[in-house]
Amino acid sequence: MSMRFTARVRRGMVALTVAAGLAVGVAGCGGGGGDDKKPEHSATASRTTGSDPSTQEGQSGQPLAELKGSNGLLLQITSAQRDSGGFVTVNATLKNDGANTVIIPAQLSGNETEIIRNGHSLGGATLVDSKGRKRYYVLRDTEGRPLTTTGLSTIKSGESIPVFMQFPAPPADTSAVSFQMPMFTSADITISG
Repeated sequence: MSMRFTARVRRGMVALTVAAGLAVGVAGCGGGGGDDKKPEHSATASRTTGSDPSTQEGQSGQPLAELKGSNGLLLQITSAQRDSGGFVTVNATLKNDGANTVIIPAQLSGNETEIIRNGHSLGGATLVDSKGRKRYYVLRDTEGRPLTTTGLSTIKSGESIPVFMQFPAPPADTSAVSFQMPMFTSADITISG
């Protein structure tokens, strides 16, 4: 039994190391030119992380979509990037535009037992390809944890939290999809890459 626990901890550490490496790699891929201004953006990443991916999209601060939720919650999708590994990563900013602190609704985790067992997350998000008539759910790792921002509990009035979700990529010729999140309006987005 302790060997299983040790193996599980090792897998978790490997996953954490890979995630950290990917985050460093993404931060280093900010594009060319204007390098003097890039570090200033990184210093304020907690509030402007959402705008960095939009710059890659050529939209400079404009979100791809805004989804309104309950109690003043707002989800601004800043990028939907296809990568060569067959994934789509959706980056967004979760904001509280309301006057009070909001408890993040448990419904955002979705209703699948395996995801709910791993705590609060954005595991209920889906991408819908209406042309191909398919729905894509948030990916999970080998332990059943969703590949999305987790550990969300509350968000203060005026606060913004950078979030992400990873999905299997639709076919290469599909770029227009609908993004859906429980308790939020849906929005059409364009996948780049």
